[in-house]
Amino acid sequence: MRFLKRLVDLLGAAFGLLITSPLFLYIAIRIKRESPGPVYYHGERVGRYGKPFKILKFRTMYETPQKNSGLRLTVKNDERVTPFGAWLRETKMNELPNFWNVLVGEMSLVGPRPEDPEFVDNWPEEVKTEVLSVRPGMTSPASVIFRDEENMLVGSSVLDDYLISILPEKLRLDQLYVRHFNFFGDIDVILMTIVMLIPGLRQRKVKEGTLFEGPLVRFGRAYISWFMIDSIIAFLAISIATLLWRIQIPLDVGFGRMLLLAVGLAFILGFTNTLLGLKKVSWRYASPTHVFDIALSTTLALLVFALLSPPLLSIQLPINLLINIGLLSFTGFVLSRYRERLLTGLASRWIRWRGRSSLIGERVLIVGAGDAAQLAIWLMEKSSLYSAFSIVGLVDDDFRKLKKNINGYPVLGTTREIPEIVKQKSIGLILLAITRLSDAERERILVTCKELQVRVVAIPDLLKVVNDYLSKQTQEGMENNA
Repeated sequence: MRFLKRLVDLLGAAFGLLITSPLFLYIAIRIKRESPGPVYYHGERVGRYGKPFKILKFRTMYETPQKNSGLRLTVKNDERVTPFGAWLRETKMNELPNFWNVLVGEMSLVGPRPEDPEFVDNWPEEVKTEVLSVRPGMTSPASVIFRDEENMLVGSSVLDDYLISILPEKLRLDQLYVRHFNFFGDIDVILMTIVMLIPGLRQRKVKEGTLFEGPLVRFGRAYISWFMIDSIIAFLAISIATLLWRIQIPLDVGFGRMLLLAVGLAFILGFTNTLLGLKKVSWRYASPTHVFDIALSTTLALLVFALLSPPLLSIQLPINLLINIGLLSFTGFVLSRYRERLLTGLASRWIRWRGRSSLIGERVLIVGAGDAAQLAIWLMEKSSLYSAFSIVGLVDDDFRKLKKNINGYPVLGTTREIPEIVKQKSIGLILLAITRLSDAERERILVTCKELQVRVVAIPDLLKVVNDYLSKQTQEGMENNA
């Protein structure tokens, strides 16, 4: 991805210099006519990994002693700025020579804007390391948000205003850019930068989320990435099914046709997935019931695929071969979408089988094997607590659950066997997550744990709280309607 970014930088900078070269000539003539001095400004900036470089811009200030002795910032109605220079700064035309910095590798089209060394020296060390890990850019999300930065700096305390109010926000946005870099996100930022230069749109407020989750990012994530994955899966499914078929019956499909068939199946699947709303599903947290939606989408795609492939590719695939392609494709589609959950589940099972609970973290026993216990397991596994604690198992007084597995953890015994289990398993923490427990039984368990010198944490019965609340709301609603 970084290679692709650099390639786009080279092509974009070369194209930018080519098409703006007449504008360069016009601006150079205007600058020389308005005031004596050079056409270009060479200012020192901090680049990637803290390496200094000379940024190239069109000169916008008078060549006077006050130019270098004043503020390191340019403010609204700055007397050092020439009339034409003010227009250049307003339209951002003064930064067109940055294309040269991009071409030679000192900058990128998109990245954190390069800062003056005096300001960089005062950045927190961790911020400096992160922001300077990438090439500075001609534009960035922070540049779009603070496009009118000079107009914000008015009054006698502009430097304090910049350091206290503006700079921390710019650095926060720069850090977000570095952490969430996306190729399509860069294109979104470039397009947004161009749009914001249009006078009628310049004053419109830009939402921060739009710059990090713009239309191209969302489109690429929902369509392009899945189209590529589905094309590979469809190609493998068609290849495997055809190979197995050719072992029994001769069938000449050819690599080119297989590739076209795979791309066609991926296109049709993208349409059916959109039709069924599967493009909006966050598969990392998707319900298992979406497997049936994938099955329906694959079936519909395969039917359309079977109808279109003969006239378009002049090939009639046997029905049994189509079924095999559908089954293999469906399996691949499901595995690709649920891969994180499957890998996490396999890793968890492997860790448990290897005896992780005896090696890492404090050993936990959950009292209860019902809904509240499953909530406790979810809290332990899905939060940062998972690295510090290891669930050994559960205990419950429902004899039907004994020796069974609840979410992959064994029910080791009843609550009366807690002392023995605590000693055998070296339990350090007990989570009390049992429902329908009398006060006397609860007291007995708490006293037992106290005698064993084991810490006890009571998991609130959130399900009961929610049910009570909903029941109350329903009852009030019925009374109001009556």
